[in-house]
Order: sequence, then C-alpha cells, then structure tokens
Amino acid sequence: MGITEILILIIAGLMVGFINTLAGGGSVISLSVLIMLGLPAPVANGTNRIAIFLQTLAATGSFRQQKVLDWRKGLALGIPSVLGSLLGAQIAVDINEVVFERAMAVILIMMMVIILLRPKRWLSGVQELTEKKVSFWQILLFFFIGLYGGFIHVGVGYFLLAGIVMGAGYDLVRANAIKVMVVLLYIPFALLVFILNDQVLYSYGLVMAIGNVSGALIASRLAVSKGVVFVQWVMVVVILLTSAHLFGIFDIPGFISTLITR
Repeated sequence: MGITEILILIIAGLMVGFINTLAGGGSVISLSVLIMLGLPAPVANGTNRIAIFLQTLAATGSFRQQKVLDWRKGLALGIPSVLGSLLGAQIAVDINEVVFERAMAVILIMMMVIILLRPKRWLSGVQELTEKKVSFWQILLFFFIGLYGGFIHVGVGYFLLAGIVMGAGYDLVRANAIKVMVVLLYIPFALLVFILNDQVLYSYGLVMAIGNVSGALIASRLAVSKGVVFVQWVMVVVILLTSAHLFGIFDIPGFISTLITR
C-alpha cells in the first residue's frame, strides 16, 4: 500500500465517519473506494466493518462524554439488532439491486418530507415515548434493521434514526447517540463472521479507520454544540444526495473518487 492509497483511504474515511455519525449512507463512499482500490466486493464489505467499528466506538464515547447518550435504551434496542446482524452477515438476500435501490430512495425522500413538514417530531422528541419500555414491535423492528446492517450496512443509519425518533421519541441529537451505540453493539459480531470467512483486509480497514474516527469525533461534537437543527439540515442534504445517487441522477462514488485521486 503506497502513500496515494493511504491518503485516499483516510480522506474517504473522514467523509464516511462524518456522514455516518450525523445521518447515514456513508458506506456508499467507503465500499466504492475499497472496490476501486482493487478489493473484491465481499472483502470490501468485510473490511469496511473494521472502520465502522472504530468509528462508532469513538462516536459513542464522545456522545456519552457529552451526556446525551441514553445507554440503557441503546442497550435494549441493540440486543435484537445484534441477533439480526448475525443472521444478516451469514445469508445472501436474493433481491433485484435496482428495485431495492429505488425503494430505498423513495423511503429516504419520504423521511425527508416528514423531517421538513413535521420538524417538532424530529427536533423536540416525545418525552412520554422515551420513558416507555421497549415494546415487542420495537424489538422486532430492530432485529430486522440489524439483519440488514449485518448484510450490507449501507444506509442502515437512516432506518435506525427513523425507529429511534418516531418509535422511541428521541430528538435527532439523542437519537444519533443511540444509533451509533446500536451499531457499535452489533458490528463486532458481523465483523467476526467476515473474519471467519477470510473476507477482511486488515491494513486497508485500519488505515481507513483513521479517517472514520476523526470524522466521527468532529460530527459528534458538532451535533451537540450546533443542536438538532444543524443535524436536521445535514440529514436533508445527505438524503438528497443519496437519493439522487440511488435514482442514477448523480454518481457519488464516481465524483468522490475523482476528487480524491486528483
């Protein structure tokens, strides 16, 4: 691995760590970069989990230090996600990729509309929901979110945020704190499955993690200092770009790879 590859991995990781901590979908960049550098897709998928694990470890610690993390609720929602991720990392889902991407884009746009038209639900949270115990339906929901996250991870942050905000009543800042904790809980188990199947390139994953951790720390600090309105607009911008990519309007990986290889 030369200096060029190291710089590409760190810069990509920085963007991914920032985006994933405040919104989601950053793995579109990291997976594309790893594949661009010559890794087979399954190995890129496994290698990406190293950077994601260290990124969420740093972000979770930062949110807890800033006293915005409800770790008890995070643990309760994280356990079913762990179980789902173990299954998701071991199975292949037979689904038309184009149909899946279009459906995900529609879901993201619907989420953006809700963020803009019903901002209080996302900005203020619902106190009575945060105080309720985790329900059976939440356990089932987070099991399937974990299954998806274990399988490919791309975009899982959006589903986690929707479940934590709309289902558990947290505002965007506290929801992001729980989101990164849930990912932190399940990602080591999914990573272990990839390791056991020899689909992890440690050198690339650890170098990329330098950027991921830096981006996560910057994003977690900005989330708390700037507040929920800042997080809201970061999410809107990221959702617009991700949806444009999924609809084939804008090639995010191609644009990023052009920038970082110049």
